[in-house]
Amino acid sequence: MFTRRTILKGMGLAALGALSAPAYAVGIEPFRLNIKRHALTPPRWPKGLTVRAALITDPHICDPWMGLDRVRSIVSQTNALEPDIILMLGDYVASHKWQYDPIEPQAWADIFGDLRAPLGVHAVLGNHDWWDDKDAQLTGYGPTKYGQALINAGIPLYQNRATRLTKDDHSFWLAGLDDQLALYPSRRAKRKSWRGLDDLPGTLAQVTDNGPILLMAHEPRIFREVPDRVSLTVSGHTHGGQVNFFGYRPVKPTPLGKHRCYGHIIDREGTRIARHLGIKSEPRHLIVSGGLGCSIVPVRFGVPPEITLVELGSELVA
Repeated sequence: MFTRRTILKGMGLAALGALSAPAYAVGIEPFRLNIKRHALTPPRWPKGLTVRAALITDPHICDPWMGLDRVRSIVSQTNALEPDIILMLGDYVASHKWQYDPIEPQAWADIFGDLRAPLGVHAVLGNHDWWDDKDAQLTGYGPTKYGQALINAGIPLYQNRATRLTKDDHSFWLAGLDDQLALYPSRRAKRKSWRGLDDLPGTLAQVTDNGPILLMAHEPRIFREVPDRVSLTVSGHTHGGQVNFFGYRPVKPTPLGKHRCYGHIIDREGTRIARHLGIKSEPRHLIVSGGLGCSIVPVRFGVPPEITLVELGSELVA
């Protein structure tokens, strides 16, 4: 039976929840750190080849949300996972106004230079790493000042290139695309949409044998075009929606759909071209990391920051 006291108590708890949720989303969750694990053996992956890949993406480095001390902590925790390879998937810089003075790119790049893995640390650029570099916007080519900082720190930058790696007498290819939203729309050229600098066909053409391909692409939107020749695509960019309120994500839908912006996504329908031609394809696999930082506003709710650890060649077949 409801009494006046229980009703008032319930109203008080509801008011407290309404006030505490925004405080949590701004002051607590953005500073958390989870380890999100995925285990799969995708198509074309050789039996006996196991690779632990740590994904670092979207740190959006700035004070006070992602300062240098926090970057050091992320580097330390990533190294503690003992990955075979570390893949950095872009958006290292924060462009939003909710920050103190910007942090010099070489300062955080040198900290990332302390990442360690037997198969190396490899990076691609994100859209904010292009948008925040006015000179790169004018010239139309990179590596941008943020990419150059990573190169200076000894981290290879992939702008539409592929390289062959070997582990346990097995080889696989690591490919990385330049950003798909790199350049602003241009009124002078009457170009009304973002222009990407990605070249998927040219990148895959560099693969010279039948080894499996691991593809880095900041935005997952390219997955619509990725053939099943690629064993796994890994991306960031979406922040998992950045806000997930009990399944509700008020994020603008991606070309993959609002509810396909995070986690391990398996597509069994094939690329748009394959569907048009009626060609059957093997399941295509995409992992979208929830990332580390915040974009536009410093808020995360229901999608805590994460280092994503992908166990390739595990006994769990996805």
